[in-house]
Amino acid sequence: MKLLKWLLITLIVLILLIISVILTKVKILLYYYHNNDNDHLKIEFKAWFGLIKYKKEIPLIKIDDNSPTIVTKEKKTLGPLEGTEKKDTKQYSATDLMNSIQDTKELLTHVVSLHRIVKNFLNKISIKEFSWHTMVGIGDAAYTGMLTGAFWALKGSVIGLISHYMKLKAAPTMSITPQFQFAVSHTVISCIFQFRIGHAMGAGIKLIKYWKGGMASFKTKPLSALSNDKTKTV
Repeated sequence: MKLLKWLLITLIVLILLIISVILTKVKILLYYYHNNDNDHLKIEFKAWFGLIKYKKEIPLIKIDDNSPTIVTKEKKTLGPLEGTEKKDTKQYSATDLMNSIQDTKELLTHVVSLHRIVKNFLNKISIKEFSWHTMVGIGDAAYTGMLTGAFWALKGSVIGLISHYMKLKAAPTMSITPQFQFAVSHTVISCIFQFRIGHAMGAGIKLIKYWKGGMASFKTKPLSALSNDKTKTV
Protein backbone atom coordinates (compact mmCIF):
# COMPACT_ATOMS: atom_id res chain seq x y z
CA MET A 1 0.00 0.00 0.00
CA LYS A 2 2.83 2.42 0.85
CA LEU A 3 4.47 1.74 -2.51
CA LEU A 4 1.18 2.37 -4.30
CA LYS A 5 0.73 5.58 -2.32
CA TRP A 6 4.18 6.90 -3.27
CA LEU A 7 3.66 5.94 -6.90
CA LEU A 8 0.38 7.86 -6.90
CA ILE A 9 2.03 10.92 -5.30
CA THR A 10 4.89 10.76 -7.83
CA LEU A 11 2.41 10.51 -10.70
CA ILE A 12 0.43 13.51 -9.43
CA VAL A 13 3.62 15.58 -9.02
CA LEU A 14 4.74 14.69 -12.55
CA ILE A 15 1.33 15.61 -13.98
CA LEU A 16 1.35 18.94 -12.13
CA LEU A 17 4.90 19.62 -13.32
CA ILE A 18 3.99 18.88 -16.94
CA ILE A 19 0.91 21.10 -16.69
CA SER A 20 2.94 23.94 -15.17
CA VAL A 21 5.52 23.69 -17.98
CA ILE A 22 2.81 23.67 -20.65
CA LEU A 23 1.12 26.74 -19.14
CA THR A 24 4.39 28.63 -18.58
CA LYS A 25 4.58 31.88 -20.50
CA VAL A 26 7.85 32.81 -22.19
CA LYS A 27 8.49 36.53 -22.60
CA ILE A 28 10.90 37.61 -25.34
CA LEU A 29 12.41 41.08 -25.46
CA LEU A 30 13.93 42.12 -28.78
CA TYR A 31 15.97 45.29 -29.21
CA TYR A 32 17.72 46.42 -32.39
CA TYR A 33 19.79 49.57 -32.76
CA HIS A 34 21.26 50.86 -36.02
CA ASN A 35 23.23 54.07 -36.43
CA ASN A 36 25.05 54.39 -39.77
CA ASP A 37 27.73 51.68 -39.55
CA ASN A 38 26.99 50.62 -35.96
CA ASP A 39 24.53 47.81 -35.25
CA HIS A 40 23.44 46.19 -32.00
CA LEU A 41 20.96 43.34 -31.56
CA LYS A 42 19.76 42.00 -28.21
CA ILE A 43 17.34 39.11 -27.62
CA GLU A 44 16.29 38.18 -24.08
CA PHE A 45 14.14 35.23 -22.96
CA LYS A 46 12.39 35.23 -19.57
CA ALA A 47 10.16 32.72 -17.80
CA TRP A 48 8.83 32.22 -14.28
CA PHE A 49 9.17 35.91 -13.38
CA GLY A 50 12.82 36.03 -14.43
CA LEU A 51 13.97 32.90 -12.57
CA ILE A 52 14.77 31.43 -15.97
CA LYS A 53 16.60 33.97 -18.10
CA TYR A 54 18.70 33.83 -21.24
CA LYS A 55 20.13 36.81 -23.08
CA LYS A 56 22.01 36.98 -26.35
CA GLU A 57 23.66 40.17 -27.56
CA ILE A 58 25.22 40.84 -30.96
CA PRO A 59 26.90 44.22 -30.44
CA LEU A 60 28.77 44.31 -33.73
CA ILE A 61 27.56 43.49 -37.23
CA LYS A 62 29.85 44.46 -40.07
CA ILE A 63 31.21 43.39 -43.44
CA ASP A 64 34.62 41.72 -43.28
CA ASP A 65 37.31 43.72 -45.07
CA ASN A 66 39.22 40.63 -46.24
CA SER A 67 36.38 38.36 -47.38
CA PRO A 68 32.75 38.63 -48.56
CA THR A 69 31.33 37.67 -45.16
CA ILE A 70 29.38 39.31 -42.35
CA VAL A 71 31.18 39.32 -38.99
CA THR A 72 29.26 39.28 -35.71
CA LYS A 73 30.48 39.43 -32.13
CA GLU A 74 28.06 37.72 -29.77
CA LYS A 75 27.67 37.68 -25.99
CA LYS A 76 25.43 35.16 -24.21
CA THR A 77 24.36 35.25 -20.56
CA LEU A 78 22.35 32.64 -18.67
CA GLY A 79 20.54 32.81 -15.34
CA PRO A 80 18.67 35.51 -13.38
CA LEU A 81 21.94 37.03 -12.13
CA GLU A 82 23.61 36.71 -15.54
CA GLY A 83 26.52 34.91 -13.90
CA THR A 84 27.32 32.67 -16.87
CA GLU A 85 28.70 34.66 -19.79
CA LYS A 86 30.09 33.48 -23.11
CA LYS A 87 31.56 35.57 -25.93
CA ASP A 88 32.02 34.44 -29.50
CA THR A 89 32.85 35.84 -32.95
CA LYS A 90 31.18 34.35 -36.03
CA GLN A 91 31.29 34.89 -39.77
CA TYR A 92 28.38 34.34 -42.15
CA SER A 93 28.96 33.99 -45.88
CA ALA A 94 26.73 33.78 -48.93
CA THR A 95 26.98 30.00 -48.64
CA ASP A 96 25.38 30.14 -45.20
CA LEU A 97 22.51 32.19 -46.63
CA MET A 98 22.00 29.68 -49.45
CA ASN A 99 22.07 26.81 -46.92
CA SER A 100 19.36 28.55 -44.88
CA ILE A 101 17.22 28.93 -48.00
CA GLN A 102 17.83 25.26 -48.83
CA ASP A 103 16.74 24.20 -45.32
CA THR A 104 13.54 26.23 -45.70
CA LYS A 105 12.79 24.42 -48.95
CA GLU A 106 13.45 21.08 -47.21
CA LEU A 107 10.93 21.92 -44.49
CA LEU A 108 8.34 23.01 -47.06
CA THR A 109 8.90 19.74 -48.92
CA HIS A 110 8.76 17.40 -45.92
CA VAL A 111 6.10 19.01 -43.71
CA VAL A 112 2.50 18.94 -44.89
CA SER A 113 0.79 22.34 -44.50
CA LEU A 114 3.85 23.91 -42.87
CA HIS A 115 2.47 27.40 -43.47
CA ARG A 116 -0.71 26.49 -41.57
CA ILE A 117 1.27 25.14 -38.60
CA VAL A 118 3.40 28.29 -38.48
CA LYS A 119 0.33 30.54 -38.84
CA ASN A 120 -1.50 28.77 -36.01
CA PHE A 121 1.52 29.19 -33.75
CA LEU A 122 1.93 32.86 -34.65
CA ASN A 123 -1.73 33.42 -33.77
CA LYS A 124 -0.87 32.35 -30.21
CA ILE A 125 1.86 35.01 -29.84
CA SER A 126 0.92 38.24 -28.08
CA ILE A 127 2.75 41.49 -28.82
CA LYS A 128 2.89 43.42 -25.55
CA GLU A 129 4.92 46.38 -26.82
CA PHE A 130 6.23 47.52 -30.18
CA SER A 131 8.13 50.68 -31.02
CA TRP A 132 10.03 51.67 -34.14
CA HIS A 133 11.73 55.05 -34.42
CA THR A 134 13.77 56.17 -37.40
CA MET A 135 15.82 59.16 -38.49
CA VAL A 136 16.72 59.23 -42.16
CA GLY A 137 18.32 61.65 -44.60
CA ILE A 138 20.46 61.60 -47.73
CA GLY A 139 21.45 65.27 -47.93
CA ASP A 140 18.82 66.21 -50.50
CA ALA A 141 15.46 67.57 -49.39
CA ALA A 142 13.40 66.17 -52.28
CA TYR A 143 14.85 62.65 -52.17
CA THR A 144 14.72 62.63 -48.37
CA GLY A 145 11.01 63.41 -48.53
CA MET A 146 10.44 60.55 -50.97
CA LEU A 147 12.48 58.22 -48.76
CA THR A 148 10.47 59.25 -45.71
CA GLY A 149 7.24 58.38 -47.51
CA ALA A 150 8.65 55.01 -48.53
CA PHE A 151 9.62 54.28 -44.91
CA TRP A 152 6.11 55.13 -43.69
CA ALA A 153 4.68 52.72 -46.28
CA LEU A 154 7.14 50.02 -45.16
CA LYS A 155 6.30 50.46 -41.50
CA GLY A 156 2.59 50.38 -42.24
CA SER A 157 3.00 47.11 -44.14
CA VAL A 158 5.05 45.55 -41.32
CA ILE A 159 2.47 46.52 -38.69
CA GLY A 160 -0.27 45.17 -40.95
CA LEU A 161 1.48 41.79 -41.18
CA ILE A 162 2.13 41.66 -37.44
CA SER A 163 -1.48 42.49 -36.54
CA HIS A 164 -2.74 39.92 -39.07
CA TYR A 165 -0.66 36.97 -37.84
CA MET A 166 -0.19 37.86 -34.13
CA LYS A 167 -2.17 39.41 -31.30
CA LEU A 168 -1.25 43.07 -31.03
CA LYS A 169 -2.14 43.92 -27.42
CA ALA A 170 -0.88 47.50 -27.44
CA ALA A 171 -0.87 50.22 -30.07
CA PRO A 172 2.58 50.45 -31.72
CA THR A 173 4.55 53.66 -31.41
CA MET A 174 6.39 54.77 -34.53
CA SER A 175 8.09 57.88 -35.81
CA ILE A 176 10.19 58.98 -38.76
CA THR A 177 12.32 62.10 -38.47
CA PRO A 178 13.59 63.36 -41.84
CA GLN A 179 17.01 65.01 -41.86
CA PHE A 180 17.37 67.33 -44.83
CA GLN A 181 20.83 68.79 -44.15
CA PHE A 182 23.04 65.69 -44.15
CA ALA A 183 23.01 61.93 -44.71
CA VAL A 184 22.00 59.83 -41.73
CA SER A 185 20.54 56.39 -41.05
CA HIS A 186 19.31 55.76 -37.53
CA THR A 187 16.78 53.15 -36.37
CA VAL A 188 15.69 51.76 -33.00
CA ILE A 189 13.27 48.82 -32.81
CA SER A 190 11.99 47.51 -29.49
CA CYS A 191 9.49 44.66 -29.14
CA ILE A 192 8.13 42.54 -26.28
CA PHE A 193 6.09 39.45 -27.08
CA GLN A 194 5.14 36.25 -25.28
CA PHE A 195 3.66 32.80 -25.80
CA ARG A 196 3.05 29.66 -23.78
CA ILE A 197 5.54 26.78 -23.92
CA GLY A 198 2.61 24.46 -24.59
CA HIS A 199 1.85 26.26 -27.86
CA ALA A 200 5.47 25.87 -29.00
CA MET A 201 5.40 22.19 -28.01
CA GLY A 202 2.18 21.72 -29.96
CA ALA A 203 3.75 23.26 -33.08
CA GLY A 204 6.77 20.96 -32.70
CA ILE A 205 4.54 17.90 -32.34
CA LYS A 206 2.64 18.88 -35.49
CA LEU A 207 5.92 19.21 -37.41
CA ILE A 208 6.75 15.61 -36.47
CA LYS A 209 3.21 14.37 -37.03
CA TYR A 210 2.91 15.78 -40.54
CA TRP A 211 6.46 14.93 -41.63
CA LYS A 212 6.68 13.00 -44.88
CA GLY A 213 9.23 11.82 -47.43
CA GLY A 214 11.89 10.31 -45.15
CA MET A 215 15.09 12.00 -43.96
CA ALA A 216 15.73 15.59 -44.99
CA SER A 217 19.12 16.95 -46.03
CA PHE A 218 19.71 19.98 -43.81
CA LYS A 219 22.80 22.15 -44.16
CA THR A 220 22.79 24.57 -41.22
CA LYS A 221 23.18 24.10 -37.51
CA PRO A 222 21.41 22.76 -35.53
CA LEU A 223 19.21 21.21 -38.22
CA SER A 224 22.16 19.39 -39.82
CA ALA A 225 22.28 17.15 -36.74
CA LEU A 226 18.85 15.79 -37.74
CA SER A 227 19.97 14.64 -41.18
CA ASN A 228 22.56 12.33 -42.62
CA ASP A 229 24.38 15.34 -44.10
CA LYS A 230 27.51 15.98 -42.06
CA THR A 231 28.04 19.43 -43.57
CA LYS A 232 28.10 22.05 -40.83
CA THR A 233 28.32 25.77 -41.03
CA VAL A 234 28.92 28.50 -38.49
